Amino acid sequence: MAAITPATATTAASLPLTQFSSSSSSLSSTSSPISLKVKTDTLGNRCVRCGVRSLENQSGHRSLDFLSNGDPISLINTNSSSSPISMAAAVSESGAKCSKRVCLFYSNETRDLAESIVSQSDCIELRSINWKKFDDGFPNLFIQNAQGIRGQHVAFLASFSSPAVIFEQLSVIYALPKLFVSSFTLVLPFFPTGTSERMEDEGDVATAFTLARILSNIPTSRGGPTSLVTFDIHALQERFYFGDTILPCFESGIPLLKSRLQALPDSDNISIAFPDDGAWKRFHKQLQHYPTIVCNKVRMGDKRIVRIKEGDAEGRHVVIVDDLVQSGGTLIECQKVLAAHGAAKISAYVTHGIFPKSSWKRFKLDTKGDPAEGLSYFWITDSCGTTVKEVMNKPPFEVLSLAGTIASALQV
Repeated sequence: MAAITPATATTAASLPLTQFSSSSSSLSSTSSPISLKVKTDTLGNRCVRCGVRSLENQSGHRSLDFLSNGDPISLINTNSSSSPISMAAAVSESGAKCSKRVCLFYSNETRDLAESIVSQSDCIELRSINWKKFDDGFPNLFIQNAQGIRGQHVAFLASFSSPAVIFEQLSVIYALPKLFVSSFTLVLPFFPTGTSERMEDEGDVATAFTLARILSNIPTSRGGPTSLVTFDIHALQERFYFGDTILPCFESGIPLLKSRLQALPDSDNISIAFPDDGAWKRFHKQLQHYPTIVCNKVRMGDKRIVRIKEGDAEGRHVVIVDDLVQSGGTLIECQKVLAAHGAAKISAYVTHGIFPKSSWKRFKLDTKGDPAEGLSYFWITDSCGTTVKEVMNKPPFEVLSLAGTIASALQV
C-alpha cells in the first residue's frame, strides 16, 4: 500500500477498506455504519489512505495509523453489531486483486496512454519525470522522488516515434533499474525500426537489430533482467534479435479488433482480408474463425498491382488487417480490388497507425455505399500517440486502446 500523508491524500476511491465520503472532520463509510474520526484539524475535507494497525474488537474502538508521518486515526464502531470479520475480509479482498503494485513512468508522448492504463487498475500508480533540455540541446532529465521507488516494481511507457526522442528516453530507461527497484518493465507499444528496411544488398544496415541489442543491455534490477512488452512487431524474425538479458513479451492488438467486430450489427457477415502473405502468416491463426481473403502484390514495371490470391469478397463486409500503415498505398490498392470483386463494405485495422506526413487524410468515410471510395471503419490502437491526437473524432477512424492489455501485462 502506498504511503500517503494528510498533505498528499487525494480521492476516496483509493481507500482499501470500502468507499468513503468526506464530511468535515470525519469520513463516513457508504457501505457500513463505521466512521473514521481524524484526530487533526489540518485534514479538512480530504480523504486519506492509511494502514490497518488492528481490527481486533477493543471495546468498540479500532486503531489505524498513517503509513508515513502523520496523525493517527481512530476507527470508531458506531454499531456494536458490525462485524470486524467483514472489515478484515474487505481489506483482504482489496489486496488480493493486485499481484503487485507498479510505479509507472511515461514519456511526453505517452502521457494520455499512461493515464488510461492507471485508470484500468488500482495497482498501478503514475509517476513523472522532468523532461527538459540544456542550452546546447542535450537532455536535462530528473526522476522525481527517486528514493521513493526503492523496492518497488517500476515500469516505463516509451514511445520511439522519432530518432530525436530515443536518446533521452534510453537515458531514463538505463537509469531506472539502478535505483534499487524490485523489477523493471519497459513498455514499448510500437517497435519502430526495421519497418521499411530490406536486407537485400551487402552493406545494408539492420537498425532493428541495433535497437534490439541496445535494449538487451538495459541494466538488471534487483529482481533480474528487464521485461519488454511490445505489440505486433513488424518482422517476425526481429523477435530473435534480442539477447538473453531481456525478457520480451510479444502482445497483439488483434483481441481488441475481435471484440469490436463482435459488436458490429453485421458481425455474421465479416471476412478478413490480408494485403500480403506476411500479414496472413502473422495474424491468420488469431482470426481463423472468419472467412479469409489473401491478396498479393505484383510489380509490373514501376507499378505495384494488388490482386486477390484466394478468397471471395462478394457481398461481404471485408476488414483489411495488417500490423501497421505508413503511406497507405498498399491498403488503398487492396481496398479498390476488393470493391471491384463485389465487397459490400470495406473496413481496415492496423495496430500501428504511423501515417507520416499526415497520410491518414487519404482515407475517407464511405457515406454513399461505395466501398471503392471510402471505408466504413478504420481501426487503429493508441500505440502512436501523435497519430491518435490527429485522427481522434475523425471518421472513419476509431481508436482501440491498449491500456487494458498493458495494465494486465504489468501484473504478470
